[in-house]
Amino acid sequence: MKILSQNKLTALKKLSNEDGVIAALAIDQRGSLEKMIASESEKQTGVAELIQFKELISEELTPYASSILLDPEYGLPASEMKAEQAGLLLAYEKTGYDANEIGRLPDLLHVWSVKRLKEVGADGVKFLLYYDVDEAEEINQRKHAFIERIGSECVAEDLPFFLELLSYDAEIDDNNSKEYAKLKPHKVIDMMKEFSNPRYNVDVLKVEVPVNMNFVEGYGNDPIFTQEEAKQWFKEQSDATELPFIFLSAGVSAKLFQKTLLLAKEAGSTFNGVLCGRATWKNGIKPFAKDGEQAAREWLQTVGKENIQSLNQLLKQTATPWFDKISM
Repeated sequence: MKILSQNKLTALKKLSNEDGVIAALAIDQRGSLEKMIASESEKQTGVAELIQFKELISEELTPYASSILLDPEYGLPASEMKAEQAGLLLAYEKTGYDANEIGRLPDLLHVWSVKRLKEVGADGVKFLLYYDVDEAEEINQRKHAFIERIGSECVAEDLPFFLELLSYDAEIDDNNSKEYAKLKPHKVIDMMKEFSNPRYNVDVLKVEVPVNMNFVEGYGNDPIFTQEEAKQWFKEQSDATELPFIFLSAGVSAKLFQKTLLLAKEAGSTFNGVLCGRATWKNGIKPFAKDGEQAAREWLQTVGKENIQSLNQLLKQTATPWFDKISM
């Protein structure tokens, strides 16, 4: 059972709802979000629109979220507009990776530290790591040391450390392919086992679901797993760690993400919430880019609100309080 300091425990409660479930909203995307906005707009857009969209998401949707994940590069104005009750997670990673270097090696935002993130109001720190359990030992050892350093920083500043793990295979370019779907359960589950080691000082794992649901019977058109097989993977994933863990939405539709959580519950997964981003707000980009702020507000106040409230209701039925995994 995980032991937290009093300050980390208080902060984790701030990031969660009263049930001990993390019902968080993620909008820490940077370059990718700027491109999404630009692709829907008929006029030139840039950083100003990126910041404005984050502000709108924060203002309109955090009243229904336990916390929001933002980036310190463009998201700090949005952090000032969040609902008072919502906690604040700040991302620490430099977005993306250098595609010219093998290994998808991580990097930090150069002018930030955990101390500085804490000083601007973070209740927790999130770091994203791309990880292939089957990659060369030399590459993975570099990543292990990197995460050890961040964990030690979070211990020093007494802030919860959320580690977001994104799996891949160094030999497969397309993570959405059938070829990768066959490997994904092994990749996701084994990396969770690795970073559950206490040496990393991770407090919460933010992880993918262990199967690509588009290849599960009843969820996609080209199944390679039965629902029973998928449930076995969900249970094995849950049993792979004693840490609290939450699911990321990975850009799937709100409907598919919610169906996925129901399957996880049926499987006996003890996941502790979600950090849901694009599944909640992605379809609000088009009215924002085409018709401006008011159109975006109307979408967020109707469809966006419905997306997050229906997810919250589902979490009441499916998620497990992290209280059960923490020595209080």
